[in-house]
Amino acid sequence: MAGGHALLEGVPGLAKTLMIRSLSEAIELKFKRIQFTPDLMPTDIIGTEILEEDHTTGKRIFQFNRGPIFANIILADEINRTSPKTQAALLEAMQEFSVTYAGVTYPLERPFFILATQNPIEQAGTFPLPEAQLDRFLLYKSKLSDSGGRARYLRKHYGQTTCCHSKSN
Repeated sequence: MAGGHALLEGVPGLAKTLMIRSLSEAIELKFKRIQFTPDLMPTDIIGTEILEEDHTTGKRIFQFNRGPIFANIILADEINRTSPKTQAALLEAMQEFSVTYAGVTYPLERPFFILATQNPIEQAGTFPLPEAQLDRFLLYKSKLSDSGGRARYLRKHYGQTTCCHSKSN
């Protein structure tokens, strides 16, 4: 909210969605949640143009339909699950506070805050954020930052202390 964005690393079920939704309701700002998946495209975040027809004149025009990025507070859930191209679209909006589509720039409403999450345990099929993109986040917090926390989680959920999807804990 101080002009920066936050990245939370933690396992599912820690009430991140409830936390950020409650914050947006408390300060009466528009909230959107974007679930990042491998098939998510940049236009799913930014928006896209659709062809509309004016029924009185019969003229057809392209109309830009805004995507969920046009909210004040956005939960970018599991940002590391989507392709670098889609990550870049989100990170550009974070940096520029605007999006460009078809040569037209659309400013984002202020305040504009993104809380991104990523799951530190299940790394198969993920696209980790490069260091150059991590600097877009003012705050980075890992809920399982110590190896003991990871080991307890893995033991509880997988019955072992090493994850079959990653080479290191």
